[in-house]
Amino acid sequence: MAGDEAQVLNALDVAKTQWYHFTAVIVAGMGFFTDAYDLFSISLVTKLLGRVYYYVEGSPKPGTLPPNVAAAVNGVAFCGTISGQLFFGWLGDKLGRKKVYGMTLLTMIVCSIGSGLSFGHTPTSVMATLCFFRFWLGFGIGGDYPLSATIMSEYSSKKTRGAFISAVFAMQGFGILAAGIFAIILSGAFKSKFPAPTYEVDPAGSTVPQADFVWRIMLMAGAVPAVLTFYSRIKMPETARYTALVAKNAERAAADMAKVLQVEIASEQPKEEESNRVKSYGMFSKEFLTRHGLHLLGTTSTWFLLDIAYYSQNLFQKDIFSAVGWIPPAKTMNALAEMFFIAKAQTLIALCGSVPGYWFTVAFIDRIGRFWIQLGGFFFMTVFMFALAIPYDHWTHRENRMGFVVMYSLTFFFANFGPNSTTFVVPAEVFPARFRSTCHGISSASGKLGAIVGAFGFLYLAQSQDPSKTDAGYPPGIGVRNSLIALGVVSVLGFFCTFLVPETRGRSLEEISGENEDLEAS
Repeated sequence: MAGDEAQVLNALDVAKTQWYHFTAVIVAGMGFFTDAYDLFSISLVTKLLGRVYYYVEGSPKPGTLPPNVAAAVNGVAFCGTISGQLFFGWLGDKLGRKKVYGMTLLTMIVCSIGSGLSFGHTPTSVMATLCFFRFWLGFGIGGDYPLSATIMSEYSSKKTRGAFISAVFAMQGFGILAAGIFAIILSGAFKSKFPAPTYEVDPAGSTVPQADFVWRIMLMAGAVPAVLTFYSRIKMPETARYTALVAKNAERAAADMAKVLQVEIASEQPKEEESNRVKSYGMFSKEFLTRHGLHLLGTTSTWFLLDIAYYSQNLFQKDIFSAVGWIPPAKTMNALAEMFFIAKAQTLIALCGSVPGYWFTVAFIDRIGRFWIQLGGFFFMTVFMFALAIPYDHWTHRENRMGFVVMYSLTFFFANFGPNSTTFVVPAEVFPARFRSTCHGISSASGKLGAIVGAFGFLYLAQSQDPSKTDAGYPPGIGVRNSLIALGVVSVLGFFCTFLVPETRGRSLEEISGENEDLEAS
């Protein structure tokens, strides 16, 4: 390895944990806070949107979003996210991480506010405007996946790298909690200020006109944390690994790192011919396929399978709660009370299952390793899904409902103390610096494809087999029980695909990706 590059990279690998590392977690993590806040707040407001815009006079049930509209509102952000992951992933390797990092957050801020300001004279035009802003919000969120993971992996030392990358991702847990708590406070405040009868008593009067403000405030509030960290983000220096290995400027890399980390690195600019002698190969070359083809297959397949299971449960947990009677029937509540109950249930699951799982990963990932956490996570997700599905009738009895919620929380706990965290960490470690952001973008886009399959597949699959019990406009499905069995099978496939992913704990990024050998060979 060229001496100057070796000095810079070695200094990063052995650097002690410093205040800047924690600052970077907060700044990088705010994108994920916004991501989680938005994706899960939309699941809270979809029932409210149905009541506000799709009320049918004389109907025995409250208004719900038609299937195609529900699919568009929930799914358009995923489509934007996939586009953002691929585009910003590629751009992060071409222009550098820092240059494009502010763009993603700015996009999120503008589009979060735009989502809440969706306008139109008809329900269709309001939903069309909402979908437009949600696509571009997803685009910004998508860019944050490869850039935040890559930046954090390139800043960290080899001893604590896993913990710091997973801590960035764990900010999602706080985003979910914030969405739930804010929805409880908001719907509770409007409910007490503007009391309304239940749908059974007065169908039209059960949705007060002010309910239209509730979902708008809910979506716009997602911009607040992003605004607070925007300045810090644009001031972050380029990562030393990108500057040294891709931009070939070891002197600049040393200077940038000395500003933020308390390390002294004496460096000279390497000679032009020396820095260009590194063995080079392209992303679509046979060499890349030989070295990293299986790694890319492993990171994309595990993330794809995980997100089918994870998002189908997460986006539609309100339907699961209704199915087992944890939320009262819609007609026995007014619009704001329904949002209040759904938010309370979702927050409880986040508090008991999601958030602890994320932080267990942070605590143990550099001790147990990525491979075992991911393998164990898929194993226990399978166990708990089958445990929910096989005796499903047992869980629907009133006296067993708390047991169902505990089991359901455990599937979330092991998703987050498992593949939901590790699939984010590993692609930021196994690929060379010049492809790192692109490959992470491809892996995360594969995950969001799985989220689309899970979210839309489950929307239809989880409908009752009895046509009289389906939601308005939906064909009969296979029911919640069979859907849970299908998700268990998906988790089994994830378990086996994990064997394609290498263990990266305690090794330098250059050793894992093979860049050490390339530099030494030069």
